[in-house]
Amino acid sequence: MPEKNITGTTVEVGEDGFFLHPEQWKEEMAPELAREQGIDPVTDRHWQVIRFMRKQYLEKGEGPSVRVLGKTSGVPIKELYQLFPKGPAKTAAKLAGIPKPRGCI
Repeated sequence: MPEKNITGTTVEVGEDGFFLHPEQWKEEMAPELAREQGIDPVTDRHWQVIRFMRKQYLEKGEGPSVRVLGKTSGVPIKELYQLFPKGPAKTAAKLAGIPKPRGCI
């Protein structure tokens, strides 16, 4: 499996760059991951979504879809696309260190 060095920590990632072991993620990794996605700085609203994604993953075993994210994260879908222009659920999952949500291409 491919490995990636993020803030001095080596993590295993899949071919698409998503963490294979979400327990390897640390909050200090999110800003570096965000810069790779063209997001800088990571704002409080980004953090709200990132933390929501992790919470949902830890509770349910998978990240939420964009529709669920827009309805339950407290951030409307329109704003999600402004915060994560390359795809809210997919990009937020990558920043949160969780696997790609089902339904994401």
